[in-house]
Order: sequence, then C-alpha cells, then structure tokens
Amino acid sequence: MRFDGQEPSELRRELADTCAAAEDAGVSWISVMDHYFQMERAGFPAADPMLEAYTTLGYLAGVTSTAQLGVLVTGVTYRHPGLLAKIVATLDVLSGGRATFGIGAAWYEREHLAMGVPYPPLGERFERLEETLQICLQMWDPEDNGPYEGVHYRLAETLCSPLPLTAPRPEILIGGSGERKTLRLVAQYGDACNLFATSPVEVAHKLDVLRGHCETVGRDPQEIRVTLLHMGEQLERGDVDGFVATMADYAALGVETVILRPPATRLSAWVRDAVAPAVGPLAALG
Repeated sequence: MRFDGQEPSELRRELADTCAAAEDAGVSWISVMDHYFQMERAGFPAADPMLEAYTTLGYLAGVTSTAQLGVLVTGVTYRHPGLLAKIVATLDVLSGGRATFGIGAAWYEREHLAMGVPYPPLGERFERLEETLQICLQMWDPEDNGPYEGVHYRLAETLCSPLPLTAPRPEILIGGSGERKTLRLVAQYGDACNLFATSPVEVAHKLDVLRGHCETVGRDPQEIRVTLLHMGEQLERGDVDGFVATMADYAALGVETVILRPPATRLSAWVRDAVAPAVGPLAALG
C-alpha cells in the first residue's frame, strides 16, 4: 500500500480509518504488500514509506473483525520458513482465525541487496518456495513436530504452539502465474491462486494450465480459490458499471475474489469513494 504525503504519525489512524471504511462497505479481504522498499517497477520511489507487512497485519487484526487478512505476497527469501509459519499462526490466533498465508518466489533484487538478504537465482528461489510450503504444512500439523530435512532448510523440530485457529490450517495463497513452476505449486500445495487481470482470454489460459497441473497431481481444481489482482482504473474514474461488467467476464471463468491495488491517494477516501460503491454489485456476480 502507498500513503499520499502523510507523516508517519498519521499512518496508524489512516490504516484504522481505511479498515473501518472497508468493513462498513462489506469488503471481505484486506491485504498489504510485503516489501522493504516501495516498488520502483510500479513507478514509486523506493524511499517512499513502506511499513513492515506482518507488524501491520497484527495492528489490522486489532482494528478489524470480519475481513480476511493476508499479504499479497510474502517473498520466500524474506523470513526463515519456520519463523514465517510461526508469524502466520500468531496472526491467525490474534485475528480470530482470519489469516491467509500469501507467498511467492520473490523478485525485488534491490531491496534484498540493500538489507543484506540473500537473493539466490530464480531456480533456487522456487526450490526454497516449495520447501517453505512443506515446512509450513508440517508446522501447522498437530501430529507432526519434526524434524524436516530439505536441501535448503533443516529443522530439528517443527513445533508450533499455539497452532492456528483456522482448521485444518490457514489458507495458502500462492502468487504468480508462471505456468511451469508457480501453477504447479498451486496445484500441489495451494488453497488459492492470485493471477493478474491481464485479459479474460489470458486468465482462461492460465486456469486451463492450472487444471492440467491439478490433473497431474490428482487434485480437484474446484478446491482452489481463484483471486485476481486488478489496478481498478475504472473505479478511479467513477465508472462502477464498467468495472462490474469487466469483472463479470472474469467471474464467468471462476474468479471468486478481486483484489485492488490502491492508487497514490488517501486510502480511506479511496475505499469510501471508489471501492465501496462497487462491493454490492460485485457480490451479486457470485
């Protein structure tokens, strides 16, 4: 998320106001980015404010009561997987069972180098992603406290207490649309995927690929919630009908949730003025 020229002392109140507006409107999902710096490739200066993701979600858990909370998405390199599993379990407990575990292979090299965080080649990052998914599943399994022996990670124990409240575990959302690796991991480990709203034709193709991976691993694709990341330009222009019509084409493909990336503006005002009018019509699509 971005903050439009606000002082750090204002951010706490702005987040609370944004969450209140979102839940009043019936928004079902509130997420934050997980980055050390703002995203340059999205056109934002790296030095603009960027709050740490899970600290922020812990605060949001205390000022919300209904919305699902998650990161879109955590880079696998940012935290050791055992610690990450513990963090997500804690968020689930303190939010009353509203945590989603969003994870991906990571991509922002500059912030890794700046913070001294190792940034291995892409192939290794995907290997680490798969091991992290396995570790989290084991950490959240009350019948299996370890050990875990992988190529990149070795844990003597996988004890996680308290366990998440969500049964059998928090939803696992894997971000990205890579056809060979990412969507295979979704089929094997994920409860949800997140695709870019490129076009209905392109999303339909990605879902066909996902169904193929599901067939290979013996998984029912209906078990996987399909989410979509959209820039929401039509809503910024006040074109609610146009936006809902666009989303109807994706809903027909099986997309259940649309996640909007806010523009560089006041978050609470954006939710009230741009997002809230679309919530009811979007819900009617489902």
